[in-house]
Amino acid sequence: MTAYAELRAQLDTLTTEAFRPELAEIDRLSTLEIARVMNAEDAGVPAAVATQLERIAAAVDAIAPRMARGGRLIYAGAGTAGRLGVLDAGECPPTFNTDPSQVIGLIAGGPSAMIKAVEGAEDSKELAAEDLTALALTADDTVIGISASGRTPYAVGAVEFARARGALTVGLSCNAGSVLAAAAEHGIEVVVGPELLTGSTRLKAGTAQKLVLNLVSTVTMIRLGKTYGNLMVDVRASNEKLRARSRRIVALATGASDAEIEAALSATDGEVKNAILVILGGVDGPTAAALLSTSRGHLRAALTQTR
Repeated sequence: MTAYAELRAQLDTLTTEAFRPELAEIDRLSTLEIARVMNAEDAGVPAAVATQLERIAAAVDAIAPRMARGGRLIYAGAGTAGRLGVLDAGECPPTFNTDPSQVIGLIAGGPSAMIKAVEGAEDSKELAAEDLTALALTADDTVIGISASGRTPYAVGAVEFARARGALTVGLSCNAGSVLAAAAEHGIEVVVGPELLTGSTRLKAGTAQKLVLNLVSTVTMIRLGKTYGNLMVDVRASNEKLRARSRRIVALATGASDAEIEAALSATDGEVKNAILVILGGVDGPTAAALLSTSRGHLRAALTQTR
């Protein structure tokens, strides 16, 4: 069997690559009818994610303590999967005030692959090993391989390399019984079924992967004390919109007057979490910073030390 024939045989077994004869004439439908079909397809994605919630929670419970010790969360994927990892990593600094080095997105072929596919990059386990070697992995790091098919060499190679070096590993795919899930300590398989357009895994599979990454990063950050209730108290106020949001968050958390909020933010160099502690705990800026340091950034724990 030729390499091409072997690959074709593999693809024929994947749910994400299955052909749907009932949609063979979708191009003959009206625009509204196509939109309705596609919307109905997407409606089933959250239910597929729900079947994996226990596995997702188990992964988060393993990730969070490692990150609390200084470990990093590293996504690795090719194509759409890689882009989604880079996107989620890029959202963490403005949302949770993480250092850019704490959550990292690796895409096969490097940054240029975000816009244009890099020929052959996804087929290389060696490239994944090189990318992770450059990061000098530790046992407190977590590597999440992302691949709709669950067989992409770059994602599988990343997980295999990371696991061999003692890092925590998670495999996220959209096919059951995937090589990627088997290679990782935590396998997450969100089976969304065949795509509207045969093999176009930027559709349901991509949506499922985005939902899972939202869960992983958000719940991990909650576990790390990056929120107070459902308020983003570690938000980084890097523009006018976020500065306005910072003031609103302090107001929602404390019920303080505008003058009190301005004074607290001024005393804490604009740090929302510190400003809330100044108001609710009745302490000054330096004391708030010290309390948050000893409580590892958990606002509720810091507040108990003021009472």
